[in-house]
Amino acid sequence: MSSLSRELVFLILQFLDEEKFKETVHKLEKESGFFFNMRYFEDAVGNGEWDEVEKYLSGFTKVDDNRYSMKIFFEIRKQKYLEALDKRDHAKAVEILAKDLKVFSTFNEDLFKEITMLLTLQNFRENEQLSKYGDTKSARSIMLIELKKLIEANPLFRDKLQFPSLKNSRLRTLINQSLNWQHQLCKNPKPNPDIKTLFLDHTCGQTNGARAPSPVPTNHLMGPMHKVGGFPPMGGPPLYQHAPAPMPNSLAGWMANPSSMPHQTLSMGPMGLTPPNNAAVSMLKRPRTPPTNNPALDYQTADSEHVLKRSRPSGIPEEANNLPVNIMPSNIYPGQSRAHSMYSADDLPKTVVANLNLGSAVKSMDFHPSQLTLLLVGTNIGEFFLWDLSSGERITSKKFQVWELGACTMILQASLANEYTASVNRVLWSPDGRLFGVAYSKHIVQLYAYFGDGDLRNHLEIDAHIGSVNDLAFSHPKQQLSVITCGEDKIIKVWDAATGAKQYTFEGHEAPVYSVCPHHKEHIQFIFSTDVDGKIKAWLYDNMGSRVDYDAPGHSCTTMAYSSDGTRLFSCGTSKDGESYIVEWNESEGAVRRTYIGLGKRSVGVVQFDTAKNRILAAGDEFNIKFWDMDHVNILSIIDADGGLPASPCIRFNREGTLLAVSTSDNGTKILANAEGMRQVRSIENRAGAASKAPMVGTYGASGSAAGTSVGADRSSSLGPVITLNGESRNLPDAKCRISDELVKPKSWKLTEINEQSQLRSLRLPDSLLSVRVKTC
Repeated sequence: MSSLSRELVFLILQFLDEEKFKETVHKLEKESGFFFNMRYFEDAVGNGEWDEVEKYLSGFTKVDDNRYSMKIFFEIRKQKYLEALDKRDHAKAVEILAKDLKVFSTFNEDLFKEITMLLTLQNFRENEQLSKYGDTKSARSIMLIELKKLIEANPLFRDKLQFPSLKNSRLRTLINQSLNWQHQLCKNPKPNPDIKTLFLDHTCGQTNGARAPSPVPTNHLMGPMHKVGGFPPMGGPPLYQHAPAPMPNSLAGWMANPSSMPHQTLSMGPMGLTPPNNAAVSMLKRPRTPPTNNPALDYQTADSEHVLKRSRPSGIPEEANNLPVNIMPSNIYPGQSRAHSMYSADDLPKTVVANLNLGSAVKSMDFHPSQLTLLLVGTNIGEFFLWDLSSGERITSKKFQVWELGACTMILQASLANEYTASVNRVLWSPDGRLFGVAYSKHIVQLYAYFGDGDLRNHLEIDAHIGSVNDLAFSHPKQQLSVITCGEDKIIKVWDAATGAKQYTFEGHEAPVYSVCPHHKEHIQFIFSTDVDGKIKAWLYDNMGSRVDYDAPGHSCTTMAYSSDGTRLFSCGTSKDGESYIVEWNESEGAVRRTYIGLGKRSVGVVQFDTAKNRILAAGDEFNIKFWDMDHVNILSIIDADGGLPASPCIRFNREGTLLAVSTSDNGTKILANAEGMRQVRSIENRAGAASKAPMVGTYGASGSAAGTSVGADRSSSLGPVITLNGESRNLPDAKCRISDELVKPKSWKLTEINEQSQLRSLRLPDSLLSVRVKTC
């Protein structure tokens, strides 16, 4: 739900309370989940209205949402159980035990048994822990104090315990302002208009005549306003300021907090929060009549909700519909020269320079932000690899392993007990390259600290979501690094990357959240999120709900990404029917600016894409890699990378767009380079010296690690051991790297027969190493 829609609910709540619709008020509070009325909750608890108490709570939380919620429901049901025992109503107590308290036995069986044993006592106060239980009224009062503490600490109730600061009868005030404005536009106004309905726009019924003078602010055409109590004013400025203020810029217009916006910003463009750039021009071209095609100015019509939750058609921008038939939409952006030539296909990374054998299907890849030849790869069996492409060396690898199983939720522990496997869904470097994150298909995200030269250490393990963690990203919402996660539980969460503390929880998606895309513009920090049903939402770091709510083209499962300079927003996705879309968005309107042509209509899996150098889009589709110039909708080039690609390969550029990693159907990765990429790899390799040119090692041996905090390899030797995080020992699959002839001149290998002892050398390995098979390539 958009922010304006949310605020409308608050206005309706205030109106209903002023009109004394008490039951309706509390039903709307519960159904919207926007405001938890603590006073009403206290009264219900004090009166022992347990069914109403739980029904009201259910609008804000469920038993198994988190430990605070579980404790809240447990305390309420325990009190209900004790009251039944106190009344000697054992039948009722048994019913409560079986229907209400049984659910907690899964989490604490001993406690449930102890509660059950209370049935055998003549007086439950014989139990030592309940010996101080007084009468019912005092027990409820004591419990209520505990419940209030739990509710205030529960993150699901954050920003829901205080009603916004509103002037009395704010909704009536807004309606009067609208009626006055409509009366002002009447052609032949009556001095004392008779307003009989709000269902239609007001008109005095005349077609000719002079325009009405501006009514004075106190002319309440709707009639006198009630001066009743209700939700009391809580101080501070009114929700909307009526003083003139400069219009917000494009992004700030629809992402900024509406509570700080001037009233005039309600009359804006399609997303309902800001006018498009050509709004002033278009208004000048129309007669000054109440607009009929802008729902933001049409409060009274049945289409009011349309502007608050407006979805965009896929494919073609809305503005194209209003152009003359002989004019096509321009591909020129502000500040872009019309003489700008198309990006040359010769500059694309097309030459295969390396093959990496991983042994399992690639799910995600990411290049280091500054070490341009350092590649992180995650696979479908929960393993990730760190490769140095300049030397053809696999620095390290790590299989899925929970660091502290006892610290995880019972749900995760139960899941791992059945099947101790997980897939890597996402690997990603932090912006400075000091950390990287791994998101798994089971609950957790792990952060590693990278110190260079193969020095890799455990940093944080976060039990982030129930079910799969589908994506992760890094951001700096408060000048400190945070990690953003989303998952199968339909929630987005923000965590402190230093401590693992949860900072924000964003709820509102009705399907599993598929991806997140944080960004900032003009000091505004925000997050885009997409779900598997193609809904796109945007969030500020304020727990005030999503700011936009619209559809991806084709309701596709979508990922979003910005150009390198952060000025242009793109998305790529695949619908449930297999049709794929790659588009550029107009941020200010939430509309598609252009749709790129060339993606398949029957894609297998979700098509992945990436951007490079503020000019190039690339997508893995139909066993190929397809490239577009960002300024042109037609395909620039298609390559097959010498064949062997899956139907929808995973792809990833390095920061400068000189290298491109693409997954292969034989559980590997190919590295493609342009001329500059080959020079980068060659220069790094030359600086590394002869040692880095040694043949690739076939197998690494694993050694035990007592501390369990470091993963690394001796980069000075191609036979360096891998030290695992959890101290496990394992043999890794052979890893081979083929460097193309364009990168390194081929060596002529000659077989030599060994028949003299002098031809042999001995090497003593450390005692901590296990026996493994070692071979040379």
